[in-house]
Amino acid sequence: MIAFLLAFLAALLCESVHSEGSSVAWCYNDPACNFTTWPELAPHHCNGSSQSPINIVTAQVQENPNLTQFKLTGFDANTTFTSITNSGVSVVVNLDDKIMSVQGGDLPGLYVSKNFHLHWGSGSSLPGSEHTVNGKQYAMELHIVNVHSKYNGSVSVALAAHDSSALAVLGFFIEGTDEANKTKGWDVLTSFLTKIPNKNDTTVDIMNQITMNSLLEGVDKTKYYRYQGSLTTPDCNEAVIWTVFKEPIKVSNNLINRFSTTVFTKTTSAPVLIFNNFRGVQPLNGRVVTSQVEQTGSSAAPLSPTTSISSFTLLLLLFSLCCL
Repeated sequence: MIAFLLAFLAALLCESVHSEGSSVAWCYNDPACNFTTWPELAPHHCNGSSQSPINIVTAQVQENPNLTQFKLTGFDANTTFTSITNSGVSVVVNLDDKIMSVQGGDLPGLYVSKNFHLHWGSGSSLPGSEHTVNGKQYAMELHIVNVHSKYNGSVSVALAAHDSSALAVLGFFIEGTDEANKTKGWDVLTSFLTKIPNKNDTTVDIMNQITMNSLLEGVDKTKYYRYQGSLTTPDCNEAVIWTVFKEPIKVSNNLINRFSTTVFTKTTSAPVLIFNNFRGVQPLNGRVVTSQVEQTGSSAAPLSPTTSISSFTLLLLLFSLCCL
């Protein structure tokens, strides 16, 4: 009975966080309600001027020395994943915000971690990341949703505050590889998909089996892009500080394929597989994307004592020749 209640509450929380309390009916693949129609379905935010995702043009990225390293608390703990749910539009993993949090990296305070969800295309051969870099779209994208601690862990309260820094979302690209079972953490995560095939299916039996860091293996978390944007689902609230990490997570193609072949969404007629659950890129509208200051070698490195002596000797020789 307790497990059932936990699953039910987790499902409610998952829906409110991923769909962000949307007040309209929306979808991805129906021409009547896909992302091209969201500005009409939810005009208050979805037609705003600071929408996400975006295409990051690296030649236009500006340097920001304040984008320092994050302090990621609880990312190596194996007790943070409380449940996994099929929301009908994605797979959402709820996190223990008493353990997981994010600060640093020029964020304005402490943010507690609520969930992460994923966006994908149609298998490893048809990409489905939301953000792109120089027009490149990756196989998948993972979003860790974090809410400012001043809102006491409530995403709905944070969104109602009309605060452009209410949420901090960490975005990670996922790139397919032919290397088998890369990484092990993803093998464990995707093994739960068969337990949540239909919308609102939830399982709480994922504790102590996986950590956030095990899913982010190989990513340099000191290198990232930063910009001000929005939720990528209706109501598209412009309340997100976005961090998009430069290095992708390497995941085996066979594990990526599990998402578009295992979980279903309900329609009025019959369940269909969830696929292409990403919003297309939005106009930048004058916003600036920033990143760390590039560390380059000095073109005028100090001379060693030996080099200095050799150079002085050469100058004396040249002076002597000129005076002959």
